[in-house]
Amino acid sequence: MNDAKRTGTFSGLLLCALALFALNGAPAMAAEEDTYDQDSIIHDATEFFGNSTEGVAKVIEKAFKENGRPNGYIKGEEASGAIGIGLRYGNGTLKMKDGKSAKVFWQGPSIGFDLGANASKVFVLVYHLPKVDSIFQRYPGVDGSLYYVAGAGINYQHRDGVTLAPVRLGVGWRAGASVGYMHYTRHKTFNPL
Repeated sequence: MNDAKRTGTFSGLLLCALALFALNGAPAMAAEEDTYDQDSIIHDATEFFGNSTEGVAKVIEKAFKENGRPNGYIKGEEASGAIGIGLRYGNGTLKMKDGKSAKVFWQGPSIGFDLGANASKVFVLVYHLPKVDSIFQRYPGVDGSLYYVAGAGINYQHRDGVTLAPVRLGVGWRAGASVGYMHYTRHKTFNPL
């Protein structure tokens, strides 16, 4: 084999290897471009919550460890109360990494060993949501709460490969554990079902 053929073969193999590397690396880069990094989320949550953000940063770090990078988030507020059976109502704005957004309302019942009431600012991390309209459905979840005057908490809601991780910074007194769901809707409603 002469030198020109070897150089051509080597160059061809090198180009193939680079093309494969680029193709294999592209999904990882696209995934990063389509999702929020931890520093951006902590910054946005810190601005949203204001004071008492050290606990919020720790909760967000936990969510990133367990679920990775979200492709959206909801900034909102809610009120809830329970005496064994509970209700929760909230509203906020969903913001996707691709720039799309929507007003979102949520409400839902719960049942469990749960007592008290609280009002919260809520920052919901949204994972694997294919499009804005996919948020509008019921998401089952388990909630464990302990709020004394002020405190941060997180729980997870899952449905059809989508995970929602509401981070709550609440005021009030509420303690317990419950099972229920959140129904995310386009319009405000008082029907918790």
